[in-house]
Amino acid sequence: MEQATFSELEHDMKKRRTRRELFLEKMDGLIPWAALEARIEPFYPKAGRGRRPYALGVMLRVHCVQLFYNLSDPGMEDLLYEVESVRRFAGLRLTGPLPDETTILHFRHLLERHGLGSALFEEINAHLASLGHRLKTGTIVDASIIDAPSSTKNKAGERDPEMHQTKKGNQWYFGMKAHIGVDSESGLAHSLATTAANGADVSHAHLVLRGGESEVWGDAGYQGVGKRAENRARDVDWHVAMKPGKRRLLDKAGAAEAKEKRKASVRAKVEHPFLYVKRHFGYGKVRYRGLAKNTQRIALLLGLANLQIAGRYATG
Repeated sequence: MEQATFSELEHDMKKRRTRRELFLEKMDGLIPWAALEARIEPFYPKAGRGRRPYALGVMLRVHCVQLFYNLSDPGMEDLLYEVESVRRFAGLRLTGPLPDETTILHFRHLLERHGLGSALFEEINAHLASLGHRLKTGTIVDASIIDAPSSTKNKAGERDPEMHQTKKGNQWYFGMKAHIGVDSESGLAHSLATTAANGADVSHAHLVLRGGESEVWGDAGYQGVGKRAENRARDVDWHVAMKPGKRRLLDKAGAAEAKEKRKASVRAKVEHPFLYVKRHFGYGKVRYRGLAKNTQRIALLLGLANLQIAGRYATG
């Protein structure tokens, strides 16, 4: 039996469990590890000549921690050396080899190259469906801007050509936009599309409808969505919010205002996945250049957000 290190002994003897430990324990129980590993396994390098690769399960857990705390590759390597609870979550020991930043980067690139962030998002949703969290007949559509660096003080001397600026209210933003479709009953995200920040919400609504919906909710940015060519054939009741200027003229005690409040109460669920992605997991700003890499990251983050949302309902 391998002897415990001082770090492991101190961890076992401490009197209080940290919030990080409790969170990692929760996510360990929520994530369907075997199903996710099975989706990645066909693309994961096998042992052969040269250095033996880390076990797939280890690297997937390391990658998830990297997402939980929005860490760079070097930052993730440092965390493995510094924090015993993270090593235990990943199945690693301080006395053994730990993945360096290059190994962590290569695993991330593997997921990006094969579109596995989106595949794992689908796998998580299938897992939740098997637990009874099935998608119903309504979808809420929404979009949120993810900021990108607007500075040209970089190696290329230019801003990311796949990002764009847009004006929202009286403020200008530069970056990308994540368009999502969320189940109107469970609040779970089922679809994702990404564009530059100036991509109009109404023009991309059809990309996040799963098909078969009987009802769709959206904010005022989706006015006219049912009249667009890509949506005319859909047998859907569109519940789109009234433009703010018109709504301000409504009788606050009238039926029209009550209808708008009912729409808003349903639409509120679409904010929960964005809350987890942008605030809980800290992805309010892109970490990479280009839409493709960020899309794969956001897709897996949405899957992790769905696990949190479903887990919250399950525990009351």
